[in-house]
Amino acid sequence: MKVKMLSRNPDNYVRETKLDLQRVPRNYDPTLHPFEVPREYMRALNATKLERVFAKPFLASLDGHRDGVSCLAKHPKSLATVLSGACDGEVRIWNLTKRKCIRAVPAHEGFVRGICTRFCGTSFFTVGDDKTVKQWKMDGPGFGEEEEPLHTILGKTVYTGIDHHWKEAVFATCGQQVDIWDEQRTNPICSMTWGFDSISSVKFNPIETFLLGSCASDRNIVLYDMRQATPLKKVILDMRTNTICWNPMEAFIFTAANEDYNLYTFDMRALDTPVMVHMDHVSAVLDVDYSPTGKEFVSASFDKSIRIFPMDKGRSREVYHTKRMQHVICVKWTSDSKYIMCGSDEMNIRLWKANASEKLGVLTSREKAAKDYNQKLKEKFQHHPHIKRIARHRHLPKSIYSQIQEQRIMREARRRKEVNRLKHSKPGSVPIVSEKKKHIVAVVK
Repeated sequence: MKVKMLSRNPDNYVRETKLDLQRVPRNYDPTLHPFEVPREYMRALNATKLERVFAKPFLASLDGHRDGVSCLAKHPKSLATVLSGACDGEVRIWNLTKRKCIRAVPAHEGFVRGICTRFCGTSFFTVGDDKTVKQWKMDGPGFGEEEEPLHTILGKTVYTGIDHHWKEAVFATCGQQVDIWDEQRTNPICSMTWGFDSISSVKFNPIETFLLGSCASDRNIVLYDMRQATPLKKVILDMRTNTICWNPMEAFIFTAANEDYNLYTFDMRALDTPVMVHMDHVSAVLDVDYSPTGKEFVSASFDKSIRIFPMDKGRSREVYHTKRMQHVICVKWTSDSKYIMCGSDEMNIRLWKANASEKLGVLTSREKAAKDYNQKLKEKFQHHPHIKRIARHRHLPKSIYSQIQEQRIMREARRRKEVNRLKHSKPGSVPIVSEKKKHIVAVVK
């Protein structure tokens, strides 16, 4: 006689809440669900509305500086540690979890123009208006010891920016030229220049670490190769570029923050046309930083706001502002891709969520499943007019709103003038230039 045993796994029919609620089996035959699409549309609409209801991105304000914040730097090993330099020459080290200043260093006389951390996180470098480059220990001095730099290099001119190599004991400074320094020497290994104007910022490539880029006040973006000790390429734009930032996932891609209110994403292999022009700011863009995923970047502007742009889109997905925030000088995206920090003129460092409506803390498995389901629904119905309008709408300060309207009128007038010129000219006499190529003056190799 054969006996067949029935085996039932409770996970298949009891919910994970352990309240003994029966899990309802579902038949996926589409004929049994005639109203599936309308039901999903309503769920997507409600999810989009709730996203805007719960959009509260501002987290904290780090108050303590006595002058405007001029530069920010992240710690390469610690997510909670942030360094900031101010216009009065003071450098502060902050603990983000406690939201307190751990240490204040009187680093320079005058502005702190640049700050960067060593790739292993044991020390950091600063440059200032007093023509010095200083190296400081990340840990504070012992009890009774004075705050002294590890090394001080006295230069001949003012240094306007600094960046450290991602893997070696080498750093680069910029001013009248780009200097590459070894940490153990007081003279630069090599100096590179192309043109005669002052250089405002220099950045090492995080992937191809021997490449670096700089932007100068004569509207140039220059790329250098550290192995050849010579400049590689130069692209000249209509207006001055304030800084650049390399994509941490794609070695050849970088984004430039320009004075003409736009950001330009370039592929360094083809500099004659930008990959994308990002337009939404209404004043000069002063700083830019990529997220660790390389899919988005955040920009800081003179128009008292910061914006988050997808790398492959021309319009921002998010804009952050507060009533008290003034001109935003510097911005950083934290290494865990969850938070954004910005430093502004009115002496504050502000901490924001990268996703405005994201719930902080530990999520249960059901919350994660609901979040993923809602995200897929929003992606499925993102082009429906009602959902698109709700997802895109943002409340803006009156000053930014009025400037947007004014620039729209100016842009329309320019477009109308181009159309009229084309219409009333001999065929072929007026060249048609795409929006991407309009702002590129020349590419020099």
